[in-house]
Amino acid sequence: MRCLVVADLHYSLPQFDWLLAVAPHFDVVIVAGDALDIGSSVDFQAQIVVVRKYLALLSEKTPVILCSGNHDLDERGDGGEKIARWVGETNRIGVSRDGDSLSLGNTFFTICPWWDGPRVKEKIGNQLSEAAAAASNKGRWVWVHHAPAANSPTSWSGNRFMGDVELLEWIRRFKPDIVLSGHVHQSPFVKEGSWFDRLGDTWVFNAGHQFGSPPAHIALDLDAGMAFWLSAAGAQCVDLDAPLQRPATTVVDAPNWLIALGQAHDPIRVTQLSETN
Repeated sequence: MRCLVVADLHYSLPQFDWLLAVAPHFDVVIVAGDALDIGSSVDFQAQIVVVRKYLALLSEKTPVILCSGNHDLDERGDGGEKIARWVGETNRIGVSRDGDSLSLGNTFFTICPWWDGPRVKEKIGNQLSEAAAAASNKGRWVWVHHAPAANSPTSWSGNRFMGDVELLEWIRRFKPDIVLSGHVHQSPFVKEGSWFDRLGDTWVFNAGHQFGSPPAHIALDLDAGMAFWLSAAGAQCVDLDAPLQRPATTVVDAPNWLIALGQAHDPIRVTQLSETN
């Protein structure tokens, strides 16, 4: 199984265009939070309309997984905690989203929402507890959770850790195979930061954020046991079946399917479609 992992696209339409072009190369596309940008000059509701159309087109090409991030919150739920209601509604267009668990091949995915208070945090704990029972006979268990784990290079900002302490505890308790995150944009690019780490037996990843197209991204070839990180800083890989080693290996002889990503052309943008809905 090949998984394309991005996060923190922040309403970058050239990056969404690139996703559409490369999606057919993958068995699943995973957007690990912050599809939107609360700091954009574009109206927030308009962003939702456009991104929903991108997600609908993506889901026609390959399965899509989406978790919410802190930039995606559009309402307040029970107790006044912020939630991303629009993310929850993307199941109507075939997207697996916050709160879902699903099997693709021999991999079991659990998708966690951004939590803003004790109620959603408790829901995530219950979600993971229920999913753990189902995951026991499903092969690999992969979580999608926007914030990376605390005290990991994947949450290092350059001067402090900005990760989620609760996630760290959940990892220690439930022991997933892989956790896919984002949120801390600079982690892979700064000294003492990284796009990968291993917490016990759990691999954790953060692709980071860069401007322009393509976005910084991670390509997982789970059958081959490899993770590739591609960004403006270069291309690196780690062997998922080997112990944690630093630095990562520079990609020299890339597989053909990975080379094809760099040859994809951007499709026509779908922003104009918002005018027809």
